[in-house]
Amino acid sequence: MRLAPSSLGAAIKQSGCEKTNINYINAHGTSTAYNDKFETMAIKSVFGENGGKKGGHLVVSSTKGVTGHTLGAAGGLEAIVIAKAIKNGVVPPTINQETADPECDLDNVANVKREMEIDMAMSTNLGFGGHNAAILMKKFVS
Repeated sequence: MRLAPSSLGAAIKQSGCEKTNINYINAHGTSTAYNDKFETMAIKSVFGENGGKKGGHLVVSSTKGVTGHTLGAAGGLEAIVIAKAIKNGVVPPTINQETADPECDLDNVANVKREMEIDMAMSTNLGFGGHNAAILMKKFVS
């Protein structure tokens, strides 16, 4: 399984927003060497080599360490995660990360939540058979 950059790009294009407006990605992040490496590559191919690096505009975390991999429910559950992150201004951490893989060099929010303004968030998911999905949510301002 591999996250296709085209699913990220299609979500951004369909939203009509700029990719620089996205502050947070809730990654599929299964904590497997190949999945995390290929997901990092997909994010970099869409957001640029430095788009998700420390000091950039984008932070990444995965909540599967808390929820487990809920298979068919993962997309719905992680949509709730990004909605709450936007509403509360809190990026949930990737828990139990002891040693970062050098090939997964995005600005990963590890072990401790990060409070920040989130204007737009993306959730990525993939499944067996080449299924890829990405959704975007934007802060509602009345």
